[in-house]
Amino acid sequence: MSEVISLIGLVGGLALLIVLTLRGWNLFISAPLCALIVAFSSNIPVFTGDINFVQNYMAGFTGFIASWFFMFLLGSIFGKFMEDTGAADSVAAWITGLLGKQRAVLAVVAACAVLTYGGVSLFVVAFAVYPMALSLFKEANLPRRFIPAALAFGSVTFTMTSAGSPEIQNWIPIEYLGTTPYAAWEVSLVVAVFMAVFGYWWLQRIINSAVKRGEHFQERSSDPQLVDRELPHPATGLLPLLVVLGLSFIYHDTLMQNALIIALLGGVISLMIINWRFFTNLQAALGNATTGALIAIGNTAAVVGFGGVARVTPAFDLAVAAVTSLPGNELVGAAIAVSAIAGLTGSASGGQVIALPAVGPHYLDLGVNPEQLHRVVAISSGALDSLPHNGYVVTTIRGICNESHKDAYWAVGAVTVVVPLMGLSLAILLFNLF
Repeated sequence: MSEVISLIGLVGGLALLIVLTLRGWNLFISAPLCALIVAFSSNIPVFTGDINFVQNYMAGFTGFIASWFFMFLLGSIFGKFMEDTGAADSVAAWITGLLGKQRAVLAVVAACAVLTYGGVSLFVVAFAVYPMALSLFKEANLPRRFIPAALAFGSVTFTMTSAGSPEIQNWIPIEYLGTTPYAAWEVSLVVAVFMAVFGYWWLQRIINSAVKRGEHFQERSSDPQLVDRELPHPATGLLPLLVVLGLSFIYHDTLMQNALIIALLGGVISLMIINWRFFTNLQAALGNATTGALIAIGNTAAVVGFGGVARVTPAFDLAVAAVTSLPGNELVGAAIAVSAIAGLTGSASGGQVIALPAVGPHYLDLGVNPEQLHRVVAISSGALDSLPHNGYVVTTIRGICNESHKDAYWAVGAVTVVVPLMGLSLAILLFNLF
């Protein structure tokens, strides 16, 4: 009976968190409140004992900040410097002239895809590309509420989980399955192309429908005001991005996540050197960047804290045991297990790390091809993880783009949940046919 109540509390707390997030509640209030409901339903004490609400919530909260603070800070500074110097506007104008205003969305998606596949962290990509995306959407007069969807689609779908990607979601299975980052690359290539083409078509269709209803770009007082001033050459905005990409690629294998600190620091310094005379207010840019980084990482850490409490409940263990022992097709079972856990934790990597110790040996003993299992696990981790409470989704929509979930999430969900699920289905179909 206690396990049933715990399960009701876990599902109810998660559902309430999603609803409150969509309604725009402050995550510093809603996330711990929902985590407290989960704790009460599982008889987890608030303060006392080896496992308690405060300890586990704050372990998740502070652990995320400890791991990501410098990346968030430097990424935010890089983005603000791109804004303040006019480099973002210059690159946007150059791309618009090259591709035409009707290709603004493609430019944003492509920029995110290149940086993501080059090894730059998903969070950092959003910080770096947002200023350019804002300028492109303004230039094309597109509704700004779709910027998060364009950023997310280029970062967490066809690049994040495809063969060869240096993102952690493609590397975690290696430890458990003995594979390589290029596991099942043939099927992965087909799936990646499908997700890229179909997802872009669908996103463009969603945006075009909004434009036909009369939506357009709406400026805000907080937007960078760079009217009637000399802009730097577009290359001065592209070169720092290449510095970030190059340094991340060079140091990724040796320093892993810490390579991003070097890469972003290099990008910030190169941007300052190249565009020093174009700064309008360096101190204000640093102040705004710091505030933005703190808000973004705080919102995300609040949600991660919820996951820290959820993981120590009896219901969570029950759910993991249930989804990792599903009968039927092994690849389907693995996909369901990883997707479900990623959805519960709001984390693609979290879903893999929790599921693989049980799923990996079990299915390998049954004779499942490890390369096929690797690719299915990777792709499935990037689907239900993008529910409204996901840390990346919260950061991108609220912390970076300053949009509401109500306005921005549905397009994000379409291209980061539905499209990857379709890609996952295609991958399983191809593996079973050939």
